[in-house]
Amino acid sequence: MTTLKLFLQQCIRSKEVRISLLLITLLGIISIVIGNKHLERQQDAIAEVKSYQAQHFDRQVALHNEDLGLLLYYAKFAYINNLNPLAGLSIGQSDVNPTVKRITIKTFEAQKYDADLVNPMNLQSGNLDLSFVIIYLFPLLVIVLSFNVLSEETETGTWRLVTIQARSKLGFIISKLLIRMLLLYAALIVLFFIAKLVLNLTFDRNLFWMLGLSMLYILFWFTLTFFIIIFKKSSGFNALLLLSVWLVLIILLPAGINAYVSTKYPVPEALSTAIAQRDGYHVKWDTDKLATIEKFYEHYPQFKRYGYPTDGFNWLWYYAMQQMGDDDSKNQQEALNEKIKLREQTSNQIASIIPNMHIQLVFNRLSGTSMSQQMDYLEATDAYHEKLRLFFYPKIFEKQQAETIDWKQFTPEYYETNTKISPVRSMIPIVIASIFMILISIPRIRRL
Repeated sequence: MTTLKLFLQQCIRSKEVRISLLLITLLGIISIVIGNKHLERQQDAIAEVKSYQAQHFDRQVALHNEDLGLLLYYAKFAYINNLNPLAGLSIGQSDVNPTVKRITIKTFEAQKYDADLVNPMNLQSGNLDLSFVIIYLFPLLVIVLSFNVLSEETETGTWRLVTIQARSKLGFIISKLLIRMLLLYAALIVLFFIAKLVLNLTFDRNLFWMLGLSMLYILFWFTLTFFIIIFKKSSGFNALLLLSVWLVLIILLPAGINAYVSTKYPVPEALSTAIAQRDGYHVKWDTDKLATIEKFYEHYPQFKRYGYPTDGFNWLWYYAMQQMGDDDSKNQQEALNEKIKLREQTSNQIASIIPNMHIQLVFNRLSGTSMSQQMDYLEATDAYHEKLRLFFYPKIFEKQQAETIDWKQFTPEYYETNTKISPVRSMIPIVIASIFMILISIPRIRRL
């Protein structure tokens, strides 16, 4: 304990250590504030749509009471992805994809990927969230604090004294690294405590898992640093090698894997789906109305009782056209969804051996901002859209007046994202990577 206390005093007295800890704490606080602003924008959008929807329906009923088909051409229904507050720590896909979908009962594919109007330069640069600070910047701090733990002793000529006086040379090195790790853990816990207050987080399992995984991730970088410094090279060599490893793990590998996954699973279906949806709807203006209605009845045989009106314009034929936009693009859409799921699956498989990628994907999953969770939300929105169609189609075809419908029942509906993960499975890749670094260090330890 006395040795650890001396190492702690020595470490804290270092101006470089104090500045590094202060900088990482400030960056962490800034990232939490940015995450809070992101959540506030989402909550403002939700509050606005909740107050707007009732007024919207009242206005549409007043304008189009006698023409329900025209009213539903304009009427929009809100379906809200209820964001987990942890999304303020790991923004993931939530800054690209809208939290609120406002949809009409027209063709769904044309509305599915509608996004909020956001400055594209902001989207390109991305948001600084706490997950970025943990995954990208904490490893740099590990390197800064630890690259010369052993080489400094050698270069100043004190290592011979250590080998004589210390009970264990290995214990001496581990003690110095342990003090630095505890300081980083302290900074990390402070940041999570600040995040809890600022983002109004609850002390639930997901928050504790995010903190625990962050600690394991920092531990991995200390084991990696330990493996490199025990070769007893110069401080400059250690720093250069560690920064090179950081660059490969954090920048080059994720970029290369992204390029590989994009090449292996190209998505031309994204364009073909849009074309099929547009053709499926627009060409019906020049197609025999009877053929369009017959296709519509193949999809909804329960509506055959409304007959085959083909003279002039009518809403049955019009919404049958809209339905064909979705039906004709169904195969392409299913292929696109399959490709996106394959990309996600492949990325998860590769990330299981790369700690920084694994931790990012797990953070996104815990926060409800992963790509797979966004796809689940879109599928749920599709089901909600179908429910609206089945409710309103009979009323449109029977030419009911809008005032006969209780519009107050159509309040914004919420989707709850599933953020459950397997705790053991989320830990295994990082634990294995740390143990591997320790095992390959053993031969060098014996030569200390």
